[in-house]
Amino acid sequence: MGKSQNPPGAGDGGDIETVDLKKALEERYLAYALSTIMHRALPDVRDGLKPVHRRIMHAMRLLRLNPDQRFAKCAAIVGEVMGKFHPHGDQSIYDALVRLAQSFSVRYPLVDGQGNFGNIDGDSAAAMRYTEARMTEAATSLLEGITEDAVDFRLTYNEAHEEPIVLPSAFPNLLANGSSGIAVGMATSIPPHNVAELCKAALHLIDHPDASVEDLMTRHPHPEDDDENMVRGPDFPTGGIVVDEWDSILDAYKTGRGTFRVRSKWQREDLGRGTWQVVVTEIPYGVQKSRLIEKTAELLLARRLPLLEDIRDESAEDVRVVLIPKSRAVDPTILMESLFKLTDFENRFPLNMNVLSRGRIPNVLSLRDALQEWLEHRKEVLVRRSRHRLAEIERRLEVLGGLLIAYLNIDEVIRIIREEDEPKPVMMARWDLTDLQAESILNMRLRALRRLEEFEIRKEFDGLTEEKAQIEALLASDERLWKAIRWEVERIRDQFGSRTELGRRRTHFAEAPEHDEEHIHQAMIEKEPVTVVVSQKGWLRAMKGHLSDFGSLSFKEGDKLKLAFHAQTTDKILIFTTGGKFYTIGVDRLPGGRGHGEPIRIMVDMDNGQDIVTAFIHDPARKLLLVSQQGNGFVVAEEDVAANTRKGKQVMNVKAPDEARICMPVDGDHVAIVGENRKLLVFALSDVPVMARGKGVRLQKYKGGGISDIKTFILADGLSWQDSADRTFTRSEEELRDWMGARASAGRLVPKGFPRTGKFG
Repeated sequence: MGKSQNPPGAGDGGDIETVDLKKALEERYLAYALSTIMHRALPDVRDGLKPVHRRIMHAMRLLRLNPDQRFAKCAAIVGEVMGKFHPHGDQSIYDALVRLAQSFSVRYPLVDGQGNFGNIDGDSAAAMRYTEARMTEAATSLLEGITEDAVDFRLTYNEAHEEPIVLPSAFPNLLANGSSGIAVGMATSIPPHNVAELCKAALHLIDHPDASVEDLMTRHPHPEDDDENMVRGPDFPTGGIVVDEWDSILDAYKTGRGTFRVRSKWQREDLGRGTWQVVVTEIPYGVQKSRLIEKTAELLLARRLPLLEDIRDESAEDVRVVLIPKSRAVDPTILMESLFKLTDFENRFPLNMNVLSRGRIPNVLSLRDALQEWLEHRKEVLVRRSRHRLAEIERRLEVLGGLLIAYLNIDEVIRIIREEDEPKPVMMARWDLTDLQAESILNMRLRALRRLEEFEIRKEFDGLTEEKAQIEALLASDERLWKAIRWEVERIRDQFGSRTELGRRRTHFAEAPEHDEEHIHQAMIEKEPVTVVVSQKGWLRAMKGHLSDFGSLSFKEGDKLKLAFHAQTTDKILIFTTGGKFYTIGVDRLPGGRGHGEPIRIMVDMDNGQDIVTAFIHDPARKLLLVSQQGNGFVVAEEDVAANTRKGKQVMNVKAPDEARICMPVDGDHVAIVGENRKLLVFALSDVPVMARGKGVRLQKYKGGGISDIKTFILADGLSWQDSADRTFTRSEEELRDWMGARASAGRLVPKGFPRTGKFG
């Protein structure tokens, strides 16, 4: 017979409790969210640790794995942590332990690892049964005073042991080693900092409690004396260069939110005979070197890095990534800028100082707030340790007082012990002793009955009495407490100072070189010859190579060639439309020549009622002559017509039925214009105004029709044209006198031999 599916009871459903699903889900999700925030993802502002790290430190202390002691197997440490304090998977605990030992992950490692603990390439550590660990000096500073009632303890998950709620933290671990984590609805990301700088800022805050964030930071560091510098910015274990401006760094520390741009450190290495290579010696924090090289190689194969020939990893213990340029003519700065733009050679590290303030409240703190809370914690630890020591002294003084009475009455004490069945109450009544004093006398060894012992006890009694007075004076004075804290902070500053190998600043600051975005973009395009083809209906494409025969080009039915010209993939082309607008398109963005290309309206926002007048390679040094159908025109500098957006740039203002008709480079000192009425007019180019935008001025007067063609030329060389048979005709300055006139006049009928097409050819 199977088990009953009914709930306990009569089975009539009377014990079923109806629960609102929405309310139940809200309660359970809130409990999960709070658990994640409080006990997993966010660090405590006081010691900068999450529970798993705190439990690892506590377990290592219990195992007596001090820096001067033996190493222990990581499996033993993980087992201790998991069995007593942290009821989670062994791999997650080991991963946390490994990270605390990695010098490229943690600025001041808390674990001294022996064996394979992974590397900057992203290789994982060896299994925990092979690796060994012990604490570092920084870890012992975190635990300093934990046995002296410095912090509260709570029962562990199974209530069999006790664990610290927070560590005493003589070391400013939150900012020194940073932290990152994703909770529910919130996250934290704190970069590592330099301890000497943090201690200097904390000392300044002790002396000036009203100091602002700006007061705690050093804008212009002293390279000759790093200990004088206060917080300048992050100090990543992998070095690198922060290229943010001072104002944005300051704002990030004021608000507790921001980002830091971190670049690789590189140098140009001369190989002789004009050849060189770039050597990268530091990469941004958190970037896996192998993945970085892999991604760069992929971009290289995809021909996205035309300035780079090859990338090699020559790293041993240190980082050494070699970049080979395409040619010796490449600018190394532009090469690196292209890499910074496309790869993780430049990275952004977010700052979100979201921590558990006072161990309970998730809060985004400024630099000043974080340091202030650490100092307040240090004060509380100092007071608790002092009171603990005071209680120990009072207990010892009570014992010593009893021992002195025993020495003064030693024979009587011996008699009572020998003769009385219950000597303890007799002694307490005889000399008015406390229970502790009587117990101490009874526990005294016979060898302590020497006469010399009395002097030692009196000496110890006097010394402890003096120490008691000092501690009481310390606890009674806020000023003395802060003076003691100041001494502790100075000790940490000197222990991890900038003159030590571990304390020397690794990350430096610089301004990013000023390079035109366009310049970098151009440098990142591989230079190749192409033929740009524009069809009558506005379809564009770029054929590979410089084609000599345009007759073989194919088009869609009903379409034909409008114009074609040779270019390079690094060029930009300008497209002028009948609406008087210029559009700019990079040749590298044009579709390939396998099909018929793409219509221009897909690439730019061109009106349906407009057509392409002409297209040509952009040359910022030239000037252009723009002319409308009705004979209005002006000269414009070509650098002023380049458009940066899809919308293009309106340069020539035209109203229907007029439209832009001609755009040509200016070359010469005179203008020859011919109308559809076959009348020719020649006048000085200086009569045509140079404008950035407008309608222009009347160039030739027409009673009917409009312009047929226009040409600029040097008058001294004469005016040339070609007829339908490709014969060239030239009229000298003297021969052109009859056609020379004022701008905007009608002109005279063209000379004999002028083409019937009305074009100069």
